[in-house]
Amino acid sequence: MAEAYIIDAVRTPRGVGKPGKGALSHLHPQHLAATVLKAIKDRNNLDTSTVDDIIWSTSSQVGKQGGDLGRMSALAAGYDITASGTTLDRFCGGGITSVNLAAATVMSGMEDCVIAGGTEMMSFTSAYGAEQANAGIKPLGMGSGNPALDAIHPQSHQGVCGDAIAALEGITRHELDALALVSQERADRAIREGRFDKSLVTVYNEDGTVALDHEEFPRPETTAEGLASLKASFDGVADFDLGNGSTFRKQILRRYPDLEFKGVHHAGNSSGVVDGAAALLITSPEYAEKHGLKPRGRIVAYANQGDDPTLMLNAPVPAAKKVLEKAGLKVEDIDHWEINEAFAVVAEKFIRDLDLDRTKVNPNGGAMALGHPIGATGSMLIGTTLDELERTGGRYGLVTMCAAGGMAPAIIIERI
Repeated sequence: MAEAYIIDAVRTPRGVGKPGKGALSHLHPQHLAATVLKAIKDRNNLDTSTVDDIIWSTSSQVGKQGGDLGRMSALAAGYDITASGTTLDRFCGGGITSVNLAAATVMSGMEDCVIAGGTEMMSFTSAYGAEQANAGIKPLGMGSGNPALDAIHPQSHQGVCGDAIAALEGITRHELDALALVSQERADRAIREGRFDKSLVTVYNEDGTVALDHEEFPRPETTAEGLASLKASFDGVADFDLGNGSTFRKQILRRYPDLEFKGVHHAGNSSGVVDGAAALLITSPEYAEKHGLKPRGRIVAYANQGDDPTLMLNAPVPAAKKVLEKAGLKVEDIDHWEINEAFAVVAEKFIRDLDLDRTKVNPNGGAMALGHPIGATGSMLIGTTLDELERTGGRYGLVTMCAAGGMAPAIIIERI
């Protein structure tokens, strides 16, 4: 089987995902995706007529985020019309899956140059969700939306699932807050030391002025006392009447009837709501040599894993074990780990279950500090891993994340 090289990885800064308040919130999602696609083209002097495909991830493919963002954004970025594009949805995991599928098409020998990435403008999707709710339409995330499926596999709200997992695992709010504080401290250090600079590209407005050139979400002033003072976010959500005599709490208790749990997650130890986009250039070795491109990394292995949809967030550990087995590697072989901080309990459980060296896990902070632009996050984390392996001289990096429906994609990359 052929190898798949990572030639380059770029991303936008993450902007606060609030309508009218975030620095990117006024832009069209295609503009954000076109920014990183143009950067990939310009930085690598890429002849876009040689791009076989663009595989993009967007979780909420509605409104202006619908209509195949991969293809439309490539056209907006000035790509040759022969460069086709497609858009996928694996909820939070899509940004890893887009890279995995790009690697698969190259490793199969069917294609030689594929760009993978993702975009999510949560400033748009949050406003869209509010409009839907006001219209009486059931928001996404309230169970599966399918009563027949929920009768077989009850699915709750992700935040409520995080609280339930913390109770099942005996993880306290104090421990979750401690991890959130570490995330803020590490992100602040990474930003001050320029650890993200290699991949970060400025987003410009249509008139050429700067929209955003730095991370907008982090709160370096965060303290343990401040985190402890925040009100739990999901107690009220857990008991929200779904209109069929059920609640999110009851969905979980149907499977775990003896479980008692309360809110331990809040705005400070959950992932931030942000806007952002990322892209990676994946090629065959033959394409790289022919076009004078120097590879930065290679795809070693990837895997997909499903787990209990009722708890929803626990698939990253089995996904990591699966991809390690595929790669013929052990935990101690991995120099850099990225586990998306969807909620603090996800990262804390991951570290404990795999008995990881905490200094190797999210060393530059995670989504609690930087934010989680759903469909783009996985691609961002792969780029961050590549940058960190180059900075430290490490060899292998593993990236994984939970996704709605009880899933987790995973990938291992090697620095070249």
